[in-house]
Amino acid sequence: MPKVGDVIHAENANWRFSGDTSLNFDGHAQKSIPLYAHGHDLVLKLSDFFLHDKGLCYDLGCSTGQLSRALGERHQSKSVRVIAIDSEADMVRQATNRCAGLTDVSVRHDDLLTCELAAADLIVCYYTLQFISPAERQHAFDRIYRALKWGGALVMFEKVRHPDARFQDIATSMYTDFKLEQGYTGDEIVAKARSLKGVLEPFSTAGNMGLLERAGFVDVTTIFKYVCFEGFLAVK
Repeated sequence: MPKVGDVIHAENANWRFSGDTSLNFDGHAQKSIPLYAHGHDLVLKLSDFFLHDKGLCYDLGCSTGQLSRALGERHQSKSVRVIAIDSEADMVRQATNRCAGLTDVSVRHDDLLTCELAAADLIVCYYTLQFISPAERQHAFDRIYRALKWGGALVMFEKVRHPDARFQDIATSMYTDFKLEQGYTGDEIVAKARSLKGVLEPFSTAGNMGLLERAGFVDVTTIFKYVCFEGFLAVK
């Protein structure tokens, strides 16, 4: 099975978040996604505007629970509940271990397309929705909008495609250079790209805005942008 970097292997069009991926995910994400930790810091600072005493926050697609734990620790004095959800059992085990000891942080093995969502003050999707099938993605946005309280917010980070072929070529080249600078080999970069075929389906900025607007969001702004990675803040 081809190596995609950081002791992770994946077959063509068959990327998985289980097994070796879950064990090595944090380091791999840090090296694969520009300003990954800075994005976490931005989410934490934005959360101050929406999470008040006894508030509720969902971290959908929580992976190893790194951000979930940080949210719980930041708002511990306010008894804010953080519910971390992931559909991959191996990730849920990692997140459960990481969040142990924080009584207001719970981790659930569930699917955001079908799971029960209580009225929330903040919902975080940190590079999550891009992995939902385009045929079902609007349904995910609709569910998130319905779950938010009035004045609540969605913070969403996504890999995005560019609207123009020339800009997309530039972004792809720059992203490849970034991964080479992180120490990945050309073979690993190609293997990773091949493994994500049909698994990771980025939309353009306009495409994501359309999903948000059709769900019902009116107040939306970009709060992060780096080449082909973008963060959105949408307030209900």
